[in-house]
Amino acid sequence: MKRVIIIGNGGSGKSTFSKKLNKHLNLELIHLDNLFWKQNWEQTPKLEWREIVKEIIQKDNWIIEGNFNSTLELRIERADTIIFFDIPRFICLWNATKRVIKGKYFKVERDDITKGCNEKFDLLFYKWIWNYNKSVRPRYLNLLDSLKSEKRVIIFNNYRAVNRFLEQLNN
Repeated sequence: MKRVIIIGNGGSGKSTFSKKLNKHLNLELIHLDNLFWKQNWEQTPKLEWREIVKEIIQKDNWIIEGNFNSTLELRIERADTIIFFDIPRFICLWNATKRVIKGKYFKVERDDITKGCNEKFDLLFYKWIWNYNKSVRPRYLNLLDSLKSEKRVIIFNNYRAVNRFLEQLNN
């Protein structure tokens, strides 16, 4: 594993896992949210965003965490490993809620998001998480199935599988 992308529903555990994987593989860790979002949740313009991703993926080694469908094809083309977090939406919603509570009420800062993007309850984001299984998941599963012969594809359905995977990296 030299070029790894990690995708999945919001709140599925992608960022947490990517940090743990980074400790095992010692590859550059890139959180796409850090690059895409500017302060106060301002988006990077589309053309600029595409150029940023094109530049990043030219590096020899990396872990790139985040979805961003507009550049997924570019990242997949260059990746040797694709990890998909296929975690139940109730767990994702719970994790997203915990993240809001920690950020808003306990001032826990995240290093996987741009400073100045403060946690808030975002109904659109929660709807996206809820509808993910219908709107995004089938497309990802079909895509990953078509890539199995040329890329290493790993799908996590629960956190026990995630922990087993990380333990195997220790051996």
